[in-house]
Amino acid sequence: MTVHVLVRVWLPDRPGALGAVASRIGAARGDIVGIDVLERGETVAVDEFAVELEHADLAPMLVREIEEVDGAAVEEVRVVAAFPDPRLDALDSATQLCEADRVESLHAVLVSHIRQEFLGEWAALVVDGDVLATAGEPPEPALLQALVAGTGASPLVAEGATGPDDLAVATLDRHGAALLVGRAGHPFRRRERAQLLALTRIADRAWQLLEVGATSEPAG
Repeated sequence: MTVHVLVRVWLPDRPGALGAVASRIGAARGDIVGIDVLERGETVAVDEFAVELEHADLAPMLVREIEEVDGAAVEEVRVVAAFPDPRLDALDSATQLCEADRVESLHAVLVSHIRQEFLGEWAALVVDGDVLATAGEPPEPALLQALVAGTGASPLVAEGATGPDDLAVATLDRHGAALLVGRAGHPFRRRERAQLLALTRIADRAWQLLEVGATSEPAG
């Protein structure tokens, strides 16, 4: 039975490295159906390959084959029910945010979609110590507030350049709110953090427009 596997690979950022990894995946009888560049440095890149395998037992062989490429290392292998599509998923989340007709609905949509889109274990929206909405099973409110305070002190975290492996945080500046999403054993990468920042900017603006619309409605 065909299985869907996401494989995160550290590989040297040099000509031919990507092709060599792709060839090794083929040697393990894997069919590459997508590649997502998650992070790129001066000498290395982190790419995520969406691979179809004939069966899950081939995963160890897949790892061995990839790591035969000089300088390549497998960070993670995950079997998933279906492959995510980061670009389409982001557009779907943005659409749902813009279609929310109440602030409370916007909050619920935001945490739900963020958790789903980033394969998170939990997501939470926090403002001034109050938890406005959650999805999954987030930490206690006091710990959430501590995480907001700790990550908010770092400009690099605020810019989406870095952060804890198991946590991504973005601020909704117009409302002094913070959106947190957590997942264990599956490090957040720079592209994902940038995508989270973009979605929170959309949510922040949609939130403001809903507030303006509510105050302009005639009493009745």
